Amino acid sequence: MITQGVQVTGRCGVCGGTTTCGVGQFFDEGMLCWGTEGRCADCPNGWCEQDSGPVTPENIRQALLQAHGAARLRLSGDVPNLVPVLQALRSARELSLGEARAQAAQLVETGLIGTLVEMKILAVHLRKRAIEVSVEPAA
Repeated sequence: MITQGVQVTGRCGVCGGTTTCGVGQFFDEGMLCWGTEGRCADCPNGWCEQDSGPVTPENIRQALLQAHGAARLRLSGDVPNLVPVLQALRSARELSLGEARAQAAQLVETGLIGTLVEMKILAVHLRKRAIEVSVEPAA
């Protein structure tokens, strides 16, 4: 399992007090998943949510990127045929052909950037199609 998380604070929608919330992404059984779990320090308000799909809610992505920085997925070798790359991107991210082409071009040129979990998942999909890639900090 690949996982990354962070604690964030906010305002309670019930009483206006301070909430503490754990947010994260994880890769489990071939799926990109995310979750939030939090509680208010001043009232009994609490929650726990989890879901999966090709796109994580932007507030969770941004919290992870701010806390941990971005990761870059790069090709490690030459790719004579982009068809397996397009197939991997479409499969992992449920992209249209045009979107997959744009991301494949970015992957070839400068690499793709996202959260560590997102880039590790794409790496798994690409390696399944014998495409050599590496994941490194984007900075």
